[in-house]
Amino acid sequence: MNGASSHQTGARAAPGPVYPAPMMPRRTPAPLMALRSLILAGSLLLPLSASAPALAEGTANEGIVAEAVELPATLALPAPAALAEPAPPAPATGDDLGSGMASYYGSELAGRRTASGERFDPADLTAAHRTLPFGSKVRVTNTRTGQSVVVRINDRGPFARGRVIDVSRAAASRIGLIGPGHGEVSLALLDG
Repeated sequence: MNGASSHQTGARAAPGPVYPAPMMPRRTPAPLMALRSLILAGSLLLPLSASAPALAEGTANEGIVAEAVELPATLALPAPAALAEPAPPAPATGDDLGSGMASYYGSELAGRRTASGERFDPADLTAAHRTLPFGSKVRVTNTRTGQSVVVRINDRGPFARGRVIDVSRAAASRIGLIGPGHGEVSLALLDG
């Protein structure tokens, strides 16, 4: 083997030109992009006179007109009050709200946040209703036993078909729902 290749002898080939690794653009995290969008949107809604007093007075650039720039409706930010879900109209107090099946929250949900933001306590006389405003007082009467209890609405639900109200364990105990787990009740809205 007279003609040994460089591979066989261990010799290295001459290095070629060295190029730097391509720079990949850095991606901005989504929360930071959202913050940038909010800042930009907020600055576009401000009148130019509020953001650049010198331009509004005409001292720096005579030819620039100071006016408010409005975003299209699809880009405009809703007012904070518009973010909250509007409460349904409350029925008049003393109104009979009808009847239907009631069930109760188990103790395993203790400590979880309700739709109103407070933590669920099975010992409180509270309930969940689909539409009544939070804080409403409702008399719940077991139609089989005639026992009744007044509860305060602090959550949304029930979401099971055919149910009209979910009461706390304490309320269920007072009207005899603990054994069967559910029962027919009538509801009446009370004054505050």
